[in-house]
Amino acid sequence: MGDMLKDKVALVTGGTGGIGAAILRRFAAEGARVATNYRNEEKAKAWLQDMTQAGFTARAYPVDVTDYDGCQKLIEDIEKDLGPIDILVNNAGITQDTTLRKMTKEQWDSVLNVNLDGLFNVTRPLVPRMLERGHGRVINISSINGQKGQIGQTNYAAAKAGMHGFTMALAQEVARKGITVNTVSPGYIATEMVLAVPEDIRKQIIAQIPVGRLGEPEEIAELVTYLASDKASFITGADFAINGGQHMM
Repeated sequence: MGDMLKDKVALVTGGTGGIGAAILRRFAAEGARVATNYRNEEKAKAWLQDMTQAGFTARAYPVDVTDYDGCQKLIEDIEKDLGPIDILVNNAGITQDTTLRKMTKEQWDSVLNVNLDGLFNVTRPLVPRMLERGHGRVINISSINGQKGQIGQTNYAAAKAGMHGFTMALAQEVARKGITVNTVSPGYIATEMVLAVPEDIRKQIIAQIPVGRLGEPEEIAELVTYLASDKASFITGADFAINGGQHMM
């Protein structure tokens, strides 16, 4: 337990599993009051129970990031329940993989709606509040495949690359007002989603990672916690690759 984020309020979207849950737990361990949104009530209940049992202040709200009005209300509700939001981590994301030749309009739209429109929907209502307060941290969770591309992921790679374009533009708009905006681009991390991949394919993935293993969600959470802290006030508009050397820029 530390106090790097003492008395801060943090919203991490898509935070009931994997990387999001690791970030929320790390934030809470550093003294933050934390919140997330959810679509799956069962997962949200389990997450809330875990956090409460650990002695953390945590809230979960049934909001889909593709719903702009719902996101507006989400920001208002969190600020009413926990206080002004200091830290936003845009982590909600989905994949619908197939080659472009086979991709349906629905597969394109659903991935762009969650991964890119969702980024706008949550950040847009919060930034004016951060500007008014003269402080804020926005951290966008992108992907190695937004940096290098990946077969079968034209929708996902486009959305994740777009996230960093958003980061760089917004970072310039708000830099003088005490707000930083950064991107974190994880490689292959040992989440439920990756561990569900057949073992032979997983071995092929690991063979491409110079450090010879998958990353841990907690390793992403450490970097995000630093970027969310006051110590990182000179870092903005950056994209942090955290991928075991699989892709170097």
